Amino acid sequence: MSEISVLGAGAFGTALAISLARDGRDVILWARDPGDMQTTRENTRRLPGHRFPDTLTVTGDLATATQAPILLLALPLQQMAPFLEAQREHITTQTLVSCSKGVDMGSGRGPTQIIADTCPEATPAVLSGPSFAVDIAAGLPTALTIAAADPEPLQHALTTSNIRLYRATDMIGVELGGALKNVVAIACGIAMGAGLGESARAALMTRGYAEMNRFARARGAVPETLAGLSGFGDLALTCTSEKSRNYAYGVALGHGEAPPAGVTVEGRSTAKAVSVAAQKAGIDMPIANIVVALVDGQVTVSKAVDILLSRPLKEE
Repeated sequence: MSEISVLGAGAFGTALAISLARDGRDVILWARDPGDMQTTRENTRRLPGHRFPDTLTVTGDLATATQAPILLLALPLQQMAPFLEAQREHITTQTLVSCSKGVDMGSGRGPTQIIADTCPEATPAVLSGPSFAVDIAAGLPTALTIAAADPEPLQHALTTSNIRLYRATDMIGVELGGALKNVVAIACGIAMGAGLGESARAALMTRGYAEMNRFARARGAVPETLAGLSGFGDLALTCTSEKSRNYAYGVALGHGEAPPAGVTVEGRSTAKAVSVAAQKAGIDMPIANIVVALVDGQVTVSKAVDILLSRPLKEE
């Protein structure tokens, strides 16, 4: 029996499965529709050009995939709750490692809370940090954070020859760092797409980081967590590279173009969920609020700039 299964064959889930199997582990990659992956031995739709190691098995049979004691949930965050609710017969006492970045729009929950609510006998964990699927699949060095109540066994089980894992126990901080940076990345993409310049992007990254910390602390996160890989590290990567789907989405909006169709952009949903939660809790989140207004077409980029620059002067 495989020790590790990756549930979700998007680019990131596929890349994780490749990296884990490359070191000789027996890994199962579950896909809703395996298509021709079993015969071509690569994910031509989501991650073309990266061959599967011999120890990687692709299946569309969830009952088989969920026999592994460690399940990596590489699903879009907005799909996680209904997926787990529908698969309770298969998912019971395993360790469920969320690889999703976001906040559920309907409930405002993060992934570990969704896991705890829907699969109370399972052990929740979260994997997050600055990473692109193509880099991981290519074997390029990457550092991530694994957070759980007892993260050390997972740290050893999931570290690979090109993925170095740091352990933490602050699951809330790690998952919120990964979720909130996507909102800031959209804002930075809009600024660059609209020609506002790199100084504006640096300002948005810095003030966005302050927003991330305010929201995370209010949710019970340890402040130092956001200074790590899943916060500052992921923010630096996602706000500066067009490999980032959230940043590229923002650039398209800033250009006045239609964003690419069929691409998962978690920051859109996260911005809306966070903005609502922040307003209820009295947390100041001006950048998140502006991102929501821009995504919904309620304001223009020039108006958004005016709103942010006309805010009352304050101490940093």
